[in-house]
Amino acid sequence: MMFFKKIPVLVKWISSVLLSFLFVMTAFRFLFFFSYNPAGKPFSGSAFLMGLRFDIKFVCILGLIILVLCSLPFINPLRNKLAKKIWTVLLSVLMMLVLFFYAIDYFYYDYLQQRLNASVLNYFNDAGISFNMVKESYPVVRVTLTVLLMTVTGGYFFNRMLIKYQLQSIVRSRKFSGQYVLVFLLLALGVFGKIGQFNLRWSDAFSLSDNFKANLSLNPFQSFFSTLNFKNTRPDIKKVREAYSIMASYLQVQQPDSVHLNYERNISADKRITNQPNIIIVICESFSMYRSSMSGNPLNTTPYFNDLCKQGVFFDRCFAPSYPTARGVWATVTSLPDVLGDNNRSASRNPEVVNQQLIINDFKGYDKFYFLGGDPSWANIKGLLLNNIDSLHLYSQENFKAKKINVWGIDDKNLLLEASNTLAKQQHPFFAIIQTADNHRPYTIPAEDFAQFKKVNFPDDTIHKYGFENIDQLNAFRYTDFCYQQFFEAAKKEKYFANTIFIFTGDHGIGGDARALYPNSWTEQRLTSEHVPLLFYAPKLLRPKLDHSPCSQVDIMPSAASLAGISYHNNSMGSNLFDTGNVAEKYAFIIDHESKDIGMVNSRYFYVKNLATKKAKIVSVTDNKPVIATAQTDSVKNTMGRLTDAYYETARYLLFNNKRKY
Repeated sequence: MMFFKKIPVLVKWISSVLLSFLFVMTAFRFLFFFSYNPAGKPFSGSAFLMGLRFDIKFVCILGLIILVLCSLPFINPLRNKLAKKIWTVLLSVLMMLVLFFYAIDYFYYDYLQQRLNASVLNYFNDAGISFNMVKESYPVVRVTLTVLLMTVTGGYFFNRMLIKYQLQSIVRSRKFSGQYVLVFLLLALGVFGKIGQFNLRWSDAFSLSDNFKANLSLNPFQSFFSTLNFKNTRPDIKKVREAYSIMASYLQVQQPDSVHLNYERNISADKRITNQPNIIIVICESFSMYRSSMSGNPLNTTPYFNDLCKQGVFFDRCFAPSYPTARGVWATVTSLPDVLGDNNRSASRNPEVVNQQLIINDFKGYDKFYFLGGDPSWANIKGLLLNNIDSLHLYSQENFKAKKINVWGIDDKNLLLEASNTLAKQQHPFFAIIQTADNHRPYTIPAEDFAQFKKVNFPDDTIHKYGFENIDQLNAFRYTDFCYQQFFEAAKKEKYFANTIFIFTGDHGIGGDARALYPNSWTEQRLTSEHVPLLFYAPKLLRPKLDHSPCSQVDIMPSAASLAGISYHNNSMGSNLFDTGNVAEKYAFIIDHESKDIGMVNSRYFYVKNLATKKAKIVSVTDNKPVIATAQTDSVKNTMGRLTDAYYETARYLLFNNKRKY
């Protein structure tokens, strides 16, 4: 009791205000649960606890604003009578805003099975129709009156509460200054939401591994403001329908339906495959093709991996659809190119599209793993993985014995070796993804490896000529090759090795000068930013082959499932690279979010179109000769242009319409 008396009255008042808002938010969460909880699903304490953390985050933001404003005497309601009236009105208006937000959220979920998000703003484009639909479907008048009544009640409560605290003695001793600092820090901690490298994000909700629990834990402020940057990224249905026939043919849709926009392909397992091979996909940080030995780079940076490529099925014209890492991971996992927003608005950061149907889940009877040396909260990848991959075992920096060496977590060698040790203990077939990070600034190479790994040095002009910025970058690239060698030397000693298909690809390439190795267009059109190796390695299962056909990260999962003899549902943009019956010309789609370019690569040309200016051209990817406008090249340009536009519009559509069905 004495402790409570020592708390400054201003802090008591702010705490009471915050608890009032927290009570309202919690009450609405209970209403949401009892209204929409699926039949048979039990009460989820974890979802309510996560929701409480999100609510605390937002009330702490309010608390910080009030605390800072009240540091000014003329706005402090305990020192100024006029300020008391102002705060009563402000808090009442804020309460009304909260109530309306939650009311809209409640019926928005009823309509679309989604928490309130920024796409609601699109309804203002046809405001009259939208309002009439809402008025005819929901009790708008009754809800509005209820909100106004609750607002008036809240205003009365806030007024009485202020009177109560004004009557208490106000001690203005300087000893309270330390307490105010402490309160400020506690509120700031509440805003950050957790102890760790990243703050509390919407993706943490989806770590609950259940889509309803995740939606239950979110509050409408969290979901709305998390999607606000994506409000202009939704698909144009008219353009999608216009493109449907092109894409249905390109994707080999089995039952075309332009009315319902069906893209589903049901692929039956190859019954000749009975051994249930394991799958290990390694997503290699910045594994840029032109910097590797596979491109003939004289610096010979990846000799070990180059030998692996000669023993496996190697695609030397593979492309990440876009840059940077978050988009590469998205494309590999979902088999959809991330065409949303700009570099700061990747699909993994958008709660609207986090629910995806993945081919990974068709690996029935497989244990599923994801190994990442750092913090999976980065780019909200954690939400993408845990919300969509059934029974996923997610290993991150705190799960490994090795110590963190830099901001990206543990080093790649230990990541790969510890992943191998974990997989060697499995009793069932497994599907695993390992995501590396060392080939990234600050280019840290552990001191423990210098006994085996030797750095090299070259003149700066040589380094620059063959695609590297400096010697540290080059040695970091070479270190990745060393890590892959250590991994395979360990894996070959394990029982799982003989029945495992290893798939290596880059998360993206790196823009740079590749003119010493490739035609000029690869540098001038920045194809180097997306060009990555793609290797399928399984000496006991696959015959070596070098394939020059263009392909994409989105093709990895359909190919992996087919090689494993898995029947799967494909509603994505990816295709099986090992389908010998598909003799159509191969393409790879690319989008540069920085320059606003979209394009297609085939065996001879790169078609590129700027989304802002609508200017388009084709350039040769086989030589430095300019493409002369002829009837033939114009036909190629028009064909590639139509396919590029169709692919882009369809990708936008499927990001929002590839919801889980199975």
